[in-house]
Amino acid sequence: MADGESSKEATARTLRNAFGNVLSFFILLLIGVLAFSIRLFSVIKYESVIHEFDPYFNYRVTQFLTKNGIYDFWNWFDDRTWYPLGRVIGGTVYPGLTLTAGTLWWLLNSLNIPLSVETVCVFTAPVFSAFASWATYLLTKEVKGTGAGLTAAVLLAMVPSYISRSVAGSYDNEAVAIFALIFTFYLYIKILYHVQTLNTGSLFYATLNALAYFYMVCSWGGYTFIINLIPMHVLLCIVTGRFSSRLYIAYAPLVVLGTLLAALVPVVGFNAVMTSEHFASFLVFIIIHVVALVYHVKGNLSPRMFKVAVTLVVSVGLVVCCAMIAVLIALVASSPTKGWSGRSLSLLDPTYASKYIPIIASVSEHQPPTWPSYFMDINVLAFLVPAGIIACFLPLSDASSFVVLYIVMSVYFSGVMVRLMLVLAPAACIMSGIALSEAFNVLTRSIKFQLPGSSGTSQVLLILSMIKSRDASLNTDGEQNDIAKTEKMDETVKERPSKKNRKKEKEPVEKASIRSRIEKRLLVLPLEASVIAIILLVLLGAFYVVHCVWAAAEAYSAPSIVLTTYSRDGGLHVFDDFREAYAWLSHNTEVDDKVASWWDYGYQTTAMANRTVIVDNNTWNNTHIATVGTAMSSPEKAAWEIFNSLDVKYVLVVFGGLVGYPSDDINKFLWMVRIGGGVFPHIKEPDYLVNVLNLIDFSFLSFCPKRDGQYRIDSQATPTMLNCLMYKLSYYRFVETDGKGFDRVRQTEIGKKYFKLTHFEEVFTTHHWMVRIYKLKPPKNRIRGKTKKSKLKASSTSSSKRSGTGKRNPWH
Repeated sequence: MADGESSKEATARTLRNAFGNVLSFFILLLIGVLAFSIRLFSVIKYESVIHEFDPYFNYRVTQFLTKNGIYDFWNWFDDRTWYPLGRVIGGTVYPGLTLTAGTLWWLLNSLNIPLSVETVCVFTAPVFSAFASWATYLLTKEVKGTGAGLTAAVLLAMVPSYISRSVAGSYDNEAVAIFALIFTFYLYIKILYHVQTLNTGSLFYATLNALAYFYMVCSWGGYTFIINLIPMHVLLCIVTGRFSSRLYIAYAPLVVLGTLLAALVPVVGFNAVMTSEHFASFLVFIIIHVVALVYHVKGNLSPRMFKVAVTLVVSVGLVVCCAMIAVLIALVASSPTKGWSGRSLSLLDPTYASKYIPIIASVSEHQPPTWPSYFMDINVLAFLVPAGIIACFLPLSDASSFVVLYIVMSVYFSGVMVRLMLVLAPAACIMSGIALSEAFNVLTRSIKFQLPGSSGTSQVLLILSMIKSRDASLNTDGEQNDIAKTEKMDETVKERPSKKNRKKEKEPVEKASIRSRIEKRLLVLPLEASVIAIILLVLLGAFYVVHCVWAAAEAYSAPSIVLTTYSRDGGLHVFDDFREAYAWLSHNTEVDDKVASWWDYGYQTTAMANRTVIVDNNTWNNTHIATVGTAMSSPEKAAWEIFNSLDVKYVLVVFGGLVGYPSDDINKFLWMVRIGGGVFPHIKEPDYLVNVLNLIDFSFLSFCPKRDGQYRIDSQATPTMLNCLMYKLSYYRFVETDGKGFDRVRQTEIGKKYFKLTHFEEVFTTHHWMVRIYKLKPPKNRIRGKTKKSKLKASSTSSSKRSGTGKRNPWH
C-alpha cells in the first residue's frame, strides 16, 4: 500500500511539474510577444524609419556589409567622414550589431523572405528585447526560482528605460548588447550551480560564457562592466570563504578565453590587456589561482607541512605580486590618463569630463540623471528594489550575492551617467521580480493556511509540502536541515491519531503548538491583511503597466528626425525639416561637396544626404571638432577662412527659435566655445557671457565687478556673441518672420535683428526654419590697381615721416 501511494504521489508530482513547465513555456512566449509588440508604436504612429543619430551610421555600415561582404567591411576606409582625415571603419566600430543584422538579413533572404536592409535594422531591437526578457527569466530562475524568473521577465519586457533604447527603429549597439550582458551573467551563475565534474558540462558552460562575453565585446564598449563585476563577485566569494572548484571553473576560462577572443575585435585589440579597465580581472585571476593552490596543498599535506608550505607560498607569492604590481604601476604611470579611457575616468570621477574633456561632458546622455528620471525610467521598480535585496539575503547564496552586487554597482553608475540607466533596468527588474514573487508566496500561503473549512492537520501537511518544495529549489544545507526537522514534525502528526484514544485531552494543546510553530516559521499573516496586500500589489502592477504603455507610445516612440506636436485644438503638426534639408543637399549639391555642421548631425548627413562631412558622432578627434567649434565661435570673416581651408562648401545649422525646438545649435553653442577654447586659447567662454556690475560693497561705496555668467542672445548680449558666425547663421532674416525677432526657445527678442552676410549666402531654409543651409561665397578677386595705389601711398607716407618737411595736403 505504501509503495502504491508513493508511486501515485510521484506520478502526480511529475504531472504537476510537466504542466508547470508547459505553462511556463507558453507564458514566456507571451512575454516575448509583449516585448516585441510594445516597441512597435513608433512604426504604427509614424513610419518604419531609423531613429536618432548614431543608428544612421550603423544602418549605413550594414548596407555596406550586405552589399560588399565581410572582407570589404573589415578593410573599408570611409572618405566621406572626417574630411580630410577619413576613417577606417573596420578598426573603429563595434561590429556586433552590424554582423547580427547582416546575418538576419542573409538568413531571411535565403528563406525567400525578401526584406530590405532598412526593415531588418528597424526590427532588430524589438526582436532582441524578447531575447533579453527570456535571458532575464533564465538568470532570475537560477537565483530564486521559476516564479521570480517569470515576474522579472515580464517587468523587463515593459520597463521604459530599456524601451527607450530598443523601440522599432532604434538601431543602436545597446539593442543587442543588453541581451548579451544578461546572458553572460546567466551562464556565469549557471556554472556555479553545476557539480564540478567533466561529465556535467561545467566546462561546456564556461566555454559558452566566454563566447557570450565575446559577443558582448563585439557589440558595445560597456563590456568592461562585465569584466569588472564578475571579478568583484569572485573576490567577494573568496573573502567570505565561499571558494569552490565551481567558482574556479566559472571564472578562469572566462578570463583566458574571453581576453583572447576580445583581442580579436579590431576596435579593442591589445586594449584587452593594456588598459586599466581590465587589470582587475587579471589581479583576481592571480588571487584565485593562489587560493586554489592553497586548498590543493592543504588537502594533500599534514597540518605541520601545510604551515611550512603556506609560508613558502606566501613568501614567493608576495615577491611575484610585488613584481607584477611594479610592472603595472610602470605601465599605468606612462599614460597621461593612468591607463584609463576618458569615459571610464568620468565614471570614477563625475567631475573629470567637465574639467578636462568637454567633448564628453557636452553629450546629453553623459549627464547625471535627475530624481524624476528614475521614476520615469523604472517607475515603481525603484520602490521594490530594496525589498528584493532583502529577499536575496534570505538565504544568501552565490547567485543572490551576485545580483545584489549587480544592483549596487548599476545604481552607482546610473547615478553618474543617465545613459547607464539602461544597465540598471535589468538589475531593477530582477530585484523587483524576486520581491514580488516572495511577497505573493507569503500572501497566498497565508490565505491558504487560513481558509475556512479545512482541518488543521491537512493544512499542516500542505504547508510542510510547500516547505519541502521551496527548500529543494533553494538547495542550501541549512534549509535541508530544516526540512529534516519538519519531516520529524510530520511523522509526529501522523502518529498522533493512534494516541488520541488514550490522551484525547492533550490533542488541542499539541495541535495548537504545532500550528503556532509553523505559522512563526512561514510568516503567516492575517487573512484580511493578506487579501488587502494582494489587491494593492495588483494595483501597483496595473499602474506600472499603464505607465510603461504610455512611455512606449508617447515618450519614446517619436523618432528624433520627425517631430510632432499638438495644437490647442488637438490637431497634429508634423515637422519633417531634417529629411527636407538632407533631401535638398542630396539633390542640389555636387557629390564631392563638403558640408560643415556640429558633430551631432554628421552621421545623418552622410547617411541621408550622401555628402562628405568634416566631423561626425564618432568624436575620435577632439582637435578637428574644436576647429569646427572655433569657426562657429569666430566672426564671419575668420570663420570663412577656417571653413575655406577645410574645403567646405556648405554650412548647416539647426535653429529652433521659430517653432520652439530646444535642441538647436544656439543652446549647444557654449559647448562649441568650450571645446574650441580647449584647443585654441583665443576663444574664451567669458567673452560670450554677460558680465554685470553689481553694487556689493556699500561700506566703501565702490562698484565691484562680479561675473554673472548669463548666456544671452538679446540686446544685452556681448558684442562677441552678437558677431559670431553661429548667431548670424541662426538669426539671419529671422526678424522677417514676425517683425520682432522673438525667439520661442529663449523667450526673448534677439539683440541684433538687421544685419547682412558678407562671406556666406543663404541657399536653403526648411519650412519651419529648423534647418538652415548656407554656402560659402567665393573669395573676391584682388584689383591690381588698388594694390599698387595703396603701396605707393604707404611708401610716400613713410618717406614724409622720415623727411619731416613735407607740406600738408589741404584735401585730407
